[in-house]
Amino acid sequence: MVLYYSSTGNTEYIARMLAKEINDECTDLLERIREQDFTKIKSEKPFVICAPVYVGEMPTFLRDYLKRLPLVGSREVYFVFTDGGSAGIAGALAKTLTVKKDMVFKGYADFLMPSNYIVNNGFPSTPHDECIRRIKAAADKVTETAKVINRGDELSSRHVSFLSKALTMPMNAFWTKFMQPSKNFHATDKCVGCGKCSKVCPLKNIRMENKKPRWQNPCAHCMACISNCPAKAIEYADITTKKEKYHIKKYLDIINNDR
Repeated sequence: MVLYYSSTGNTEYIARMLAKEINDECTDLLERIREQDFTKIKSEKPFVICAPVYVGEMPTFLRDYLKRLPLVGSREVYFVFTDGGSAGIAGALAKTLTVKKDMVFKGYADFLMPSNYIVNNGFPSTPHDECIRRIKAAADKVTETAKVINRGDELSSRHVSFLSKALTMPMNAFWTKFMQPSKNFHATDKCVGCGKCSKVCPLKNIRMENKKPRWQNPCAHCMACISNCPAKAIEYADITTKKEKYHIKKYLDIINNDR
């Protein structure tokens, strides 16, 4: 069973390709996370959990959800991460989470994908051609990852030092608490009041008032709202006004049209 959360399509792309390669089911966890639905999930095949990486870790809301989610049947768990630069300590923390659930950690694969974090100028956007290159390269890596899973072997896991954990965990906690304000999100006059931003927020923290979105706290800075808006009507202060709102669909369309 392949389980995934995806905000701008990168993780979903990998998860669905992987599920096809290993001939298994694929489940989007978004609605379960939004509704805090902890109904057990059963699989006789190993679980494959696909997740993005935020500030060197899995998103806090996803990690907390997985801690409480009953996974029954198979005791084996693989992890697959998508990130714009490095998986950080996500793999090490995934192993800890797995062991605490009394399950067997089977390693993880790390996929370099286009960056989608556009609300901070300290994180450069991935150039157009590099986006296409990374997406194409990911397809080949999915095939190799699937072969390992089908054999029942462990995926290679990069060693994470104690120092890396000691530095990353406090930084992640600080960033999550102080560097992810929602107040700078706003809808421009392009907004058509469709409410899609509210529906894709994993924390259910976007409310529609008079057909306009209003952001609440806390915010995960997942980029789901700003990147999925069909009218391109959402901005973050003045930081994003001249930036592309990344979603993988645009690049998949380009790749498919070039074939």
